[in-house]
Amino acid sequence: MRQVIGPTGEPLTLDDLPPKNTKRWVIRRKAEVVAAVRGGLITLEDACRRYSLSVEEFLSWQRAIDRNGLPGLRVTRAQQYREEPLTN
Repeated sequence: MRQVIGPTGEPLTLDDLPPKNTKRWVIRRKAEVVAAVRGGLITLEDACRRYSLSVEEFLSWQRAIDRNGLPGLRVTRAQQYREEPLTN
């Protein structure tokens, strides 16, 4: 069975991914989906179809992890982690 390293450092397989009917997206679940796509366990298209995500939503999770690690995925903290707008 194919596996990648998940956000906790443990192996992650297709069976470990959140259920297809996931409605409550906690940090760990978002991070698992991002790790699965980055590791080639599933494609971006498959992840979006499986979880009814837009590409933009998935990419926002990926950017949040890249910029601020797992805390960047907190919905209640999203404003706090966003970049300051550019002023001229």
